[in-house]
Amino acid sequence: MQEAHMPVIHSENAQVHEIHNARFTSLIRPGTGSAELCVWQTEVAPDSVGVPHRILGEEAFVLLSGEVTMTIDGESAPMTPGDAAVAPAGSTIALANATAAPAVLLVTVRVGFSAELPDGSTFVPPWAS
Repeated sequence: MQEAHMPVIHSENAQVHEIHNARFTSLIRPGTGSAELCVWQTEVAPDSVGVPHRILGEEAFVLLSGEVTMTIDGESAPMTPGDAAVAPAGSTIALANATAAPAVLLVTVRVGFSAELPDGSTFVPPWAS
């Protein structure tokens, strides 16, 4: 029996996008061969507050380094490395980093994920398509 080929996306080849005081490194998405899942790394700049936005699909977060405050539907909680959070579809989320060091999260969603920005426009993140 022939073993299935497993593609590897090397970090140096990943697409990087910078939006709203954060850097998004696209790892797994349809453009890299995934049919169902998207995974990216988000680096939140020091002393920054993310733009609150309503997510139109479930989103899961794992903090790898640094510290952030995660706000989901108005409820805020601090996160330290190893902590995880899940935001349900339709919730409004924001990330803040009040420290002097960047924070890094691993984030995953289903393919087809989008968000609604404060001005009402729909945003399909390029790191998830």
